[in-house]
Amino acid sequence: MPDPFDVFLSSPTVVGQTVYIGSGDHHLYAIDAQSGAMRWTFETGNVVHASPAVVAGVLYIGSWDRNLYALNAATGALIWKFQTGDDTDIYNQVGIASSAAVAAGTVFFGCRDGHFYAVDAKTGAKKWEHDNKMGWVIASPAVDHGIVYFPTSDGQRFKALDAATGATVYDIPNNAVSFSSPAVVRDSVFYGTSDGWLHAVDLSTGRSKTNFQTEGSKENAAKYIDVAGNIRSAALYPDSTLDGMIIGLDRMFSLGSVPPVVVDGVVYFGSTDGNVYAVE
Repeated sequence: MPDPFDVFLSSPTVVGQTVYIGSGDHHLYAIDAQSGAMRWTFETGNVVHASPAVVAGVLYIGSWDRNLYALNAATGALIWKFQTGDDTDIYNQVGIASSAAVAAGTVFFGCRDGHFYAVDAKTGAKKWEHDNKMGWVIASPAVDHGIVYFPTSDGQRFKALDAATGATVYDIPNNAVSFSSPAVVRDSVFYGTSDGWLHAVDLSTGRSKTNFQTEGSKENAAKYIDVAGNIRSAALYPDSTLDGMIIGLDRMFSLGSVPPVVVDGVVYFGSTDGNVYAVE
């Protein structure tokens, strides 16, 4: 069994009577949901931040070792793996934290190499990739009616791409980074940004429909956000040390980060400002 301190960021996926989860000890685990008995383990080359996607008996998951894996969900046997990044470029040697979305025989996921990928679900062959100009994709994408939606961190964008070709449908700017997986409901897509705002945009055009500001953002925006609505990095991070980075992240979290879930016309989200919200 994984040590409880090794399981972080990877949320469990439950299919039938099996719980699947990634771990900081470089493994993926399949555990019996009733007894807790181990069914199988699979070792990757680094920590596993992503959450598993299980479709038609195949489990898809990325690792910090830069590979996306397809495994037999019943046995843990490797079917294929797809490597991201470029061995010759040190800046591309960063892993996968985005949980994959699977639709119409294609696996969609982002990577911290600054690219977004679409690979064949059966073979692992690359169908296309989209260059985010070094913008990380941490969020799990959403796929709806042939369009795939996701936000980026660096670059501060929200994008809609044609799922078959990777062509850009729209590409809209944000005032802050986003690690929020989008939620698609009818003619709207909802996502959060790390300045403490929830956004609703028109699904087909990307035009803003409405926005909601968290209480943490209302309380702390004056300290960390300029008059144009952009986060002031110099106000967040006191220096470039590890301690400075931790302090900066804590200050950014005080604004609120909002991955939404929409049920029966109500948007629910937990926020890093310490609140849970329900917004109509």
